[in-house]
Amino acid sequence: MTNIERIKLLCISVFGLFALHSCADKDDYMPSLPNGTIVVESGLNAIAQGDTLVLTAEIESLSESTFYWSVDGKKVSDETVFLFFTEELGLHQIKLNIENTDGSSDDAIEVEVYGKYRFGTFVLNEGNMTSGNGSLIFISPQGYITEKAYYEANGTNLGSTSQDLFISGERIYIVSQNGNKSGGDGILVVADSETLVKKAAYQEELETLSWPSHVATLGTDDVYIRDNAGVHLFNTSSKDLILVKGTERALKNRMAVVKDKVFVPFQNSVKVIEQGKDSISYSIDFGANVTGVIKSSDNNIWVSTSGFPSKINKIDASDYSVIKTNEISEINLGAGWGATPAISAVGDTLYFSNANTTIYRHIFASNTTLKMTNVKDHVENANIVYNNLAVHPKSGQVYINTIKGYGMDYLINDISVFDFGQEAGGLVKKYKDYTDFPAGIFFTYDYE
Repeated sequence: MTNIERIKLLCISVFGLFALHSCADKDDYMPSLPNGTIVVESGLNAIAQGDTLVLTAEIESLSESTFYWSVDGKKVSDETVFLFFTEELGLHQIKLNIENTDGSSDDAIEVEVYGKYRFGTFVLNEGNMTSGNGSLIFISPQGYITEKAYYEANGTNLGSTSQDLFISGERIYIVSQNGNKSGGDGILVVADSETLVKKAAYQEELETLSWPSHVATLGTDDVYIRDNAGVHLFNTSSKDLILVKGTERALKNRMAVVKDKVFVPFQNSVKVIEQGKDSISYSIDFGANVTGVIKSSDNNIWVSTSGFPSKINKIDASDYSVIKTNEISEINLGAGWGATPAISAVGDTLYFSNANTTIYRHIFASNTTLKMTNVKDHVENANIVYNNLAVHPKSGQVYINTIKGYGMDYLINDISVFDFGQEAGGLVKKYKDYTDFPAGIFFTYDYE
């Protein structure tokens, strides 16, 4: 074999080895797809309309990769942190799309955007009864305040001297004493409970009522409205309005709804209206002045009575029997001149103040009452408690409305929030000069 032949053979051998090595490399190569995860800062897949959800992309890839965010199939961002914001209610799919030289992958979550007013706290304002209309303040779970929520949603006002509201499912009902006297939307306004967009307003149909003050519903077209004559049953579809038999002289105070029944406070009793009935079904007698009727967290009824001693009664909402009665000797359980219950409850704990600035707490199970604080010690110009305090059914924080006085002094006012569960206790939040003769404090969670 010549030298040239040897060189050729060597070249062929080297090329063969290189080819075999290349084939082996190709057979051993495993593609590595990128991996991406959506991290939600809040840990929640739901936000209120107008809020922002902070999302972060966490990418793992052995080779250089690219990614982008899409919402409902539309590319929206290629930044690591994506701020999701939309006014469109409903479910939205947010997807993180990742790609490298080996292929692509994605991660997706579904986010619910619900109405701004689904969760939170309302303060209903009467407004000036001779020249103004009612209004609705909203405080979000994060503590942000919307001064005129109903007006922002509709561009119109509630009726004059708004008195009470009730939430049932997708609807909120707001009753006003003087209706459209000052150009407001009517005696009864029905709006979307999440957006406050008006669904209906009633004026002429209810003009025979005498100073309507409170409203409740069992979740149907039937709405119960209390006025100076008693409790009326109003059908929002047929527009029929009838006085429920036996409700004459019903107290000017809130009605409670439990187990498809309306519990109506009277001077010495609580009377029951059952669904579909146009007359009283049962009367629970207490032999003392009833000052508050509210739903308990276990779907029964709390009833307070004034006197010496005052009492707190827990009533079975099914058979109307007395579960337990506690005597309160530390304070008279009066409701004052206002039109809200003397008591407010979170679980087994009740708060009251006899419509004054000193707040008391009562633990029902142990039958113990303790003076918590005097609002005057924390809030300047807290001279008048305008309607009674209320306790948040989730946080246990106590809300109370105060004003400096009447005349133009009503413009100097506070919504004060106390947290007695903290180690130090006391005032945790104060909203100054927002109210306009506040008719009451209402928590959306009480209507779930």
